[in-house]
Amino acid sequence: MNGTGLITASGNNMIVINFNYRVGPYGFLSDGKNGYIKANNGLRDQRKVLEWVQQNIAKFGGDPGHIVLGGASAGAASISFHMVAYGGKDYGLFHAAAAESVSFGTLLTTDESAYLYENLAIRLGCANATPNQTISCLRSKSADELQSQNFNIPFPGAASPPIFMWGPVIDNDMLTNLTYSSFQAGKFIRVPMIVGDDTNGGTVFAPRDTSSQAQSNEFIKDQFPYITLPQLSRLNRLYPNPYPVPPYPRKNVSNPSSDPPHHRTQGGTWWRQLSNVYGEMRYMCPGLFINTALTKHGVGSSYAYRWNVEDKEQIDGGFGVPHTIEVAAIFGPMNIPDLRQVPRSYLPNATNSHAVEVIQGYWTSFIRSYNPNTYRVSGSAEWKVWGGDGLPEKGIEERLLFDTGGRTGMERIDRGLKGRCEYLSGLGGSLHQ
Repeated sequence: MNGTGLITASGNNMIVINFNYRVGPYGFLSDGKNGYIKANNGLRDQRKVLEWVQQNIAKFGGDPGHIVLGGASAGAASISFHMVAYGGKDYGLFHAAAAESVSFGTLLTTDESAYLYENLAIRLGCANATPNQTISCLRSKSADELQSQNFNIPFPGAASPPIFMWGPVIDNDMLTNLTYSSFQAGKFIRVPMIVGDDTNGGTVFAPRDTSSQAQSNEFIKDQFPYITLPQLSRLNRLYPNPYPVPPYPRKNVSNPSSDPPHHRTQGGTWWRQLSNVYGEMRYMCPGLFINTALTKHGVGSSYAYRWNVEDKEQIDGGFGVPHTIEVAAIFGPMNIPDLRQVPRSYLPNATNSHAVEVIQGYWTSFIRSYNPNTYRVSGSAEWKVWGGDGLPEKGIEERLLFDTGGRTGMERIDRGLKGRCEYLSGLGGSLHQ
């Protein structure tokens, strides 16, 4: 991602560093009890970058005592893992963070994830008598050979492969507990933080042809294999299908779980129901949970948001305001590697061009001062901290609403979302999130 837009928006008052890290089996393969393969190498790659920054950023005019992490989706999940790494011990590698659409997926132990290693070894013809022989065989394979057999398989107990399979594991070293459990217990690094999500974070993941409650339940079971039948039954009650017959009429309501999409393309009649379940289960509720954990454990600078900037083409396609689309605004639409991924309404002089200026104002202000209000764009709303500071009623949970055209304002979390997230967060431990 090109950081030029953020640097310019800051008045050339920051440095942006991007990096690569190992993914898939290269970064997250574990051989379980054998212990011949170091677990979580993808996260360890990221940590090496943070250590490099501490040692070298001053040579580029940067301040090693003022490092702000940023990431979206898997990148936001990485931020959460670095916050809880080593039981939440603070090594001074970063001092604030902005996480867009943080993701809490199924988190296995090294032993539980060993089936991935075993099946990859079998597919590559490396089912050998001793662990040393198997490892040597795997290491002898070319990148092309490895990639030819690098495809997702179902979790044990699931029917179909999940969307995401390779990921961090609890190795009792870098990661010692589930993400939900670590934040609940206060075992995380306490830093100022922005955490938020898009209104319709699940639409790009839920199969568009989902046409029944059974298919909706099967998809959730494939992503979260430890979910039980009673828990699925409760989800079905919490997320009824409000639009069973396409095409869907438009309603001007703020609750995404009851707001039928305005679009001309007909998907399966349970597509948007499933997208609401998955979007809140994997992204929105974990983010709000982090906001609450920060406030509960004494972090006074926890900022929540919802990106609700509508782009006509996305709305007409039924996707609403989809997963991580605000990243194109944060970096600036002309700084995204593939312009086909940028909503045309974000481009200069288009409907949402001001929304770009507004979110860049908040983000660069937070990066520079740990407060999104210090250098915010004139006319944009004051972004109040999560949990009631400065509000008339202690404990009110409000987040900043980014709306179409660059309008902003604080919104209170509605009772329905609050109840659903309380239930989903309560499931976190049993679902291995």
